[in-house]
Amino acid sequence: MPVINRVAAFHDDMKAWRREIHSRPELCFEEKRTADLVAEKLASFGVEIHRGLATTGVVGTLRAGTSDRAIGLRADLDALPMGEDNTFSHRSLNAGRMHACGHDGHTAMLLGAARYLAETRNFDGTVHFIFQPAEEGGGGGRVMVEEGLFDRFPVEAVYGMHNWPGLEAGRFSVRPGPMMASADQFDLTIRGLGTHGAMPHRGVDPVVCACQIVTALQTIASRETNPLESVVISVTQIHAGEAYNVIPNECVLRGTVRAFEPKVRDGLPAAIERIATGIARAMGCEAALVYKHGYPPLVNTAAEVRIAAEAMAEVVGADRVTTDGAATMGSEDFAFMLEAKPGAYVFLGNGATASLHNPKYDFNDDILPVGASYWATLVEQTLARRSATKAA
Repeated sequence: MPVINRVAAFHDDMKAWRREIHSRPELCFEEKRTADLVAEKLASFGVEIHRGLATTGVVGTLRAGTSDRAIGLRADLDALPMGEDNTFSHRSLNAGRMHACGHDGHTAMLLGAARYLAETRNFDGTVHFIFQPAEEGGGGGRVMVEEGLFDRFPVEAVYGMHNWPGLEAGRFSVRPGPMMASADQFDLTIRGLGTHGAMPHRGVDPVVCACQIVTALQTIASRETNPLESVVISVTQIHAGEAYNVIPNECVLRGTVRAFEPKVRDGLPAAIERIATGIARAMGCEAALVYKHGYPPLVNTAAEVRIAAEAMAEVVGADRVTTDGAATMGSEDFAFMLEAKPGAYVFLGNGATASLHNPKYDFNDDILPVGASYWATLVEQTLARRSATKAA
């Protein structure tokens, strides 16, 4: 895969950084060791360091030339609260924590780009390297924005990247518009009247009611939503009772709700509540909904997708860049940054590896120079130097 020669020259360094981070995973807002490593490396490259946003966030600032233009590049720092089943030497040393989503690779690639750009400074403007904590459910992107990320570090656009297992290693995929879905959660409590399991007629069974609700909720996607506007409502937990022979007083349903379009997302809580309360009332129960809004849809802006695609094509060739790639119902808190600024989030193929969030997952070190070269090329093209002299 063609990459910038200088970036390829320190491939082994990026691999070492990545594996060090992988072996010492840290959870949301606890990424102190990882942030220290990032800050130390950036400082050694000659990049200006800023710390403290969202507790453990790190922003590195690099300036060249005289232009007041600026862009942001973002990577994530945190790991997942899960065990690792791999046996290689750089496996997790922190029990119950694992880099199973590739944030270790994302961080290493952005560090690689920072090193190259600090050495060459072949651009005119400012680049902010944003190392964000707490992507895995903590909403670190939202916290950084709320704490003034783009007030302190103004940018005209912000860019993100995620590795993608199953996509050929070194191939890029992006699309304008919705790229990833929103991610909301709900708790639905069904209250009935407990009784002996052998005498159901003396009570009101919330479990049977809950089962009816689980089935009926699927009609929101299949019968209430435009088939061209995707929705996912998944009940992922059912909790009720403790004994084999007791019908409990209540049953709790929990789950996740996904959508691409904000207007569709906005109508889902009312639809869930209407169906749940209606079925519960019909069966003699009561239903109470607690709906929690999480990450918004991740929406790429068309102009920045074109800019990103040009940089990707420069690195790997236009035939290895897909600009109408498939969207995913997965979610990403980079969406909060894209609500604040134009930008593009892209997928970089990780090859035929275990899936994300799998205990056997590992980032493909072969793509480290590809990702770092993309970041560097994006900066050099977007903040291109102007000719020192103008034609007469």
